[in-house]
Amino acid sequence: MSRVWKWNRPVTVREVLEDLQKERSIAYTTVMTVLDNLHQKGWVRREAEGRAYRYEAVSTRAAYAAALMNDAWSQSDNPAAALVAFFGMMSEEQRHALRDAVRIVQVPETLEPTEASDSTEPPQPAEPAQPAEPPQPAEPREATPENPASAQDRGGR
Repeated sequence: MSRVWKWNRPVTVREVLEDLQKERSIAYTTVMTVLDNLHQKGWVRREAEGRAYRYEAVSTRAAYAAALMNDAWSQSDNPAAALVAFFGMMSEEQRHALRDAVRIVQVPETLEPTEASDSTEPPQPAEPAQPAEPPQPAEPREATPENPASAQDRGGR
């Protein structure tokens, strides 16, 4: 997936092969099999081009990373504590990126005029914007698709 995301355009087996061969020896059929497996799992779509296919990622690397983070966070029995621990692991550069991201998704507070303007209760902020859902595979499958990151751990595929 890293190679497909890297170009951010439809790629051929040959292009991926040539890029991988800069780092190590690998067979054409190995790359073809991995891209076919990713297609079957719904991670890439493909379009015929002559006797070959061009493969394109179904979602961006950012959407994939966001879905992983959301999944991990939602499985926590204490989401607030999980966030505090996660933020504590961040570098200063990552914390700056987080601040920038929060600024982007924040919705300006809108204050509705109320009849009791002398109320001592503070106004309630608007609901925060929900992030866009990452694109889902084109065809739902019964089995959960393998995480491409785990495949990467087994050999960079």
